[in-house]
Amino acid sequence: MERGVLKYLKPLLALLLLLCLVRMPYGFYELVRFASMTGFSVIAYRYYKEMKEELAITFAALALLFQPFIKIALGRTMWNVVDIAVAILLIILWTKDNRHKNS
Repeated sequence: MERGVLKYLKPLLALLLLLCLVRMPYGFYELVRFASMTGFSVIAYRYYKEMKEELAITFAALALLFQPFIKIALGRTMWNVVDIAVAILLIILWTKDNRHKNS
């Protein structure tokens, strides 16, 4: 049972990732890295608790990719591709979760 902010964590993270496509101050990207690492860790844990191992591993890997401590230099273009792909994944999973709960 998701409550409060956790219910909207996936679309919120998707929005933050899509905002990275626009030129923003460097601090914004750092904030997104921290928020993504934290959010993906929470999502990975929730999928682990639901015994959805593949999704748990996927989001744990995303948490490691986005972590801000040891930065992975992919270049702006590759990060944009990653941001878009992850945002799409988040929206698909959020939509699927909501549709499943409402039926």
